[in-house]
Amino acid sequence: MTSALTAAVFHAVDTLDSKAFAGLFAHDGKTTFGNGPVLEGREAVEAGTVGFFGMLSGMHHEIVHEWVVGNDTIVELVVTYARKDGREVSIPVVSIWTVGDSGLIDTYRVFFDVAPVFA
Repeated sequence: MTSALTAAVFHAVDTLDSKAFAGLFAHDGKTTFGNGPVLEGREAVEAGTVGFFGMLSGMHHEIVHEWVVGNDTIVELVVTYARKDGREVSIPVVSIWTVGDSGLIDTYRVFFDVAPVFA
């Protein structure tokens, strides 16, 4: 069964809703996508996702496994990216986040090789 926060995270991402995604973060929350720079604060998280989402027509996250241990969540996924040229590319992804006392995400990390999506 998928936790409520995991469902909210991937609903926001799959609907390309940067504002909703950033709203799941603490005001000083941080995220890192792959080997990209750390985005610090809700505004930076929203701006970074707007930029990434703008390169795609859509995406869909299929949850393979989810582990929630205390305040930490690890999710193994297969993500299908819809490119602007109409092609779809699926890749394995792992997302890990930690929730703080506020109930919002403090740190969020995505591990993936996005190169095949844009090849």
